[in-house]
Amino acid sequence: MQKTTGLLASSLIKLKNLQLTGKLVSEELMLGIHSSKRSGIGIEFEQYRHYEPGDDPKRIDWKLFARTNKHLVRESSTESDRQIRFVLDLSGSMNYAENGVSRLQYAQILLASLAYLCYIQNDQMSLYGLKEGQVETIAGTGSASSARQAFQKILVGLEKATAAGSWGMSGPRHAEFQLRKKEQLIFVSDLLQTGDEWLSWIRSLAGPQREIVIFQILGDQEEEFNLKGFYRFKDLESGREMELDAESAGTAFRMSIQAYLADLKTALQIPHVRLVRVRMSEPVGMVLKAFLTRRKG
Repeated sequence: MQKTTGLLASSLIKLKNLQLTGKLVSEELMLGIHSSKRSGIGIEFEQYRHYEPGDDPKRIDWKLFARTNKHLVRESSTESDRQIRFVLDLSGSMNYAENGVSRLQYAQILLASLAYLCYIQNDQMSLYGLKEGQVETIAGTGSASSARQAFQKILVGLEKATAAGSWGMSGPRHAEFQLRKKEQLIFVSDLLQTGDEWLSWIRSLAGPQREIVIFQILGDQEEEFNLKGFYRFKDLESGREMELDAESAGTAFRMSIQAYLADLKTALQIPHVRLVRVRMSEPVGMVLKAFLTRRKG
């Protein structure tokens, strides 16, 4: 039987249920990941395993049992007190699709899985969208909100999210992001920018009290561009179209995108910032497993 972590986004999308999708991916991860501090998501993610005869029943995570109906033993008991804010790019380029999966759909599955991990750890979490030069609250978290309520709000927000237009950070900045407090920001975007809008904003946000993880989601053709023949290409943000011979333009395009990605990687080598490159052809579970098991330094 194929493990959940190996399922492609196209298979998970067929479930048409973000809550079930996030739960399937995350519970597979819980049983296969060891260990302690991570650079990235604020939770100190522990290893879980099934209860075995001889284990002390006190070691069973009863809160997790109430949520999953499984007797799982937690290997350690550290929990994070950090606020985790998920930030989703909702500009038109998130509608880019390959093999029946759009970048936005991939992002929705990835964020639903991360949100479920936070939910089982009782972390505080919220969701924001970036659209038309504005930061909008999609699912906020009040002090009285439970992890379950926050998780459900985020799922509803993800399911309703649509992408359109451009994103240039020219408008007013969200007041909550100006506060300097212990938290983590999890960005999900293609990081395709016309100027330095992404870089300038990230630089202004990074600091000792705020760790930033950026999942940059790209399609295979966006990097490899091995198309042949004439195609009509459309800018998903501006709507502009052009026809060209893909094979003739391929060499210049590949050089351009590789230079951009290399420059971006260098520019984002900022303290407390981590860039995670993701291909849309990669199973979401495998991406998260690699992310969660990678140690600092």
